[in-house]
Amino acid sequence: MINNIKLKRKEVLKLTQNENYKIIPYEEKYLKDAAAIWNEVVEEQNSFPQNVPFTETEADEFFKSQTRTACLFEDGKMVGIYILHPKNAGNCGHIANCSYGLTKSARGKGLGRLLVEDSITEGQKAGFRGIQFNAVVSTNYAAIKLYQRLGFKILATVPGGYKNPDGTYTDTYIMFKELI
Repeated sequence: MINNIKLKRKEVLKLTQNENYKIIPYEEKYLKDAAAIWNEVVEEQNSFPQNVPFTETEADEFFKSQTRTACLFEDGKMVGIYILHPKNAGNCGHIANCSYGLTKSARGKGLGRLLVEDSITEGQKAGFRGIQFNAVVSTNYAAIKLYQRLGFKILATVPGGYKNPDGTYTDTYIMFKELI
């Protein structure tokens, strides 16, 4: 397992220097692909809290309401998306929350790391002092390892915090990374 992680890190270094990958801000012209990626993750029902897919109108409004919605392109085709926004309002609005989605075909290639790293950079630029994930499903091993490698810490476990499609419950983690 450790060898795979080292290999992945080398692959990610190549990815970040590869002009075939671009992360750009969401625009309405990307709606169809962005909504499809988001809804694909929603329909899997193993990571996002949302359990009903968006219509395109709902998705467009949702993406535009974020501090940042960014799209990841591989060779000109959208393969990923993330959202960045305050996790709360007012005196707690300085901590961000993010969600990430990749097409099934883009997973396992180190592309999630590109999304998370971009959200960290953009979160800092936007003045956020930290990023908090409120409900990382404990069985989402790849995401947890990635977040930890990028400096996120597990602050707490919420027993049974995620309801699975079969009616059972899985623990979730609250994870945090300081940005200052």
